[in-house]
Amino acid sequence: MNSADHGEWRSFPDRVIADLATAAHAATVVIGDRLGLYRALAETGPATPAEVAASAECDERYVIEWLHAQAAAGYCGYDEATERFFLSPEQAACLADEGGPRFLAPGMMIAAALFRAEERLAGAIQDGSGVPWADQDDDLFDGIGRFFRSSYQTNLVADWVPGLPGVPARLAAGGRVADVGCGRGAAAILLAQAYPAASVVGFDPHRPSVEAARKAAVDAGVGERVSFEEASAQDFPGTGYDLVCTLNALHAMGDPLGGAGRIRAAIGPDGTWLLVEPMAGECLLDNFNDVGRLFYSASTLVATPSARAQPGGWALGAQATEAQLRGLCDRAGFTRFRRSAQTRLHRVYEVRA
Repeated sequence: MNSADHGEWRSFPDRVIADLATAAHAATVVIGDRLGLYRALAETGPATPAEVAASAECDERYVIEWLHAQAAAGYCGYDEATERFFLSPEQAACLADEGGPRFLAPGMMIAAALFRAEERLAGAIQDGSGVPWADQDDDLFDGIGRFFRSSYQTNLVADWVPGLPGVPARLAAGGRVADVGCGRGAAAILLAQAYPAASVVGFDPHRPSVEAARKAAVDAGVGERVSFEEASAQDFPGTGYDLVCTLNALHAMGDPLGGAGRIRAAIGPDGTWLLVEPMAGECLLDNFNDVGRLFYSASTLVATPSARAQPGGWALGAQATEAQLRGLCDRAGFTRFRRSAQTRLHRVYEVRA
């Protein structure tokens, strides 16, 4: 065994232990988010365990261990002199500020949901079958909706739509919007809030998500200005839309070409398709980073099983290249395709006829 092999034997077990610690810690993040422990710490900190427990209405003995776990993981601070725990502004933004632009805690809910579906997913990987979206754990739907909502709140109205020439003016004047694969309605609601004169409708084949979106619209005060219907990307109704959005949805379709073709038929002569897909490079090595690790795992356990459960025979995966997306849009009859924006997690495309 040479020195490089010795180094590998030392470093790779450390990596596995670190990942095991992260996986175990993820469950404490889900619990802290669900029980309001991060919010309690943000509001009361620097605080003792007793103060956090009282604020969150939880048992103090458990909260002591939970806080120790957060401090050990770097998810909160600890002042040894006062024996108090606290959240830095960055930690509070990611873990406690649900309405903020950097709220990431729900991502751990996604991971927890996938562990619950592990046996079903393993079976699909073994025999090549699919796992319908509706058969995933309910926390997956809530986790994905809450995880992406903060990104949409930050970028959709402030950056992505303004980056589409002519679209903001058309929506302000009463244009028509379809959000295809709308999930729990976060993007459609934001568009309805930003453009009161516009007509906004969200479509999704998952009935519980449609029902949740309708409730969210009422709670947001736009229940009269945005509607939600149960329909797939391949059969949603209507034509003459000024803007059609698919946000992190195309890659999970069994027939993305059919969906793109339906969108092509649904937009008006000067309409625009806002296509948002997970960030990815043009080759495998480009994605050897934490974002690639996240989305390849999500592709294995969410996007590909969902696509394999649908008609069409496609499984683009969550790391489809820009060349693949462009080629699909070309085949669907679009002639203009450009990357109009990007974030650490998203690629944003303007697609036109």
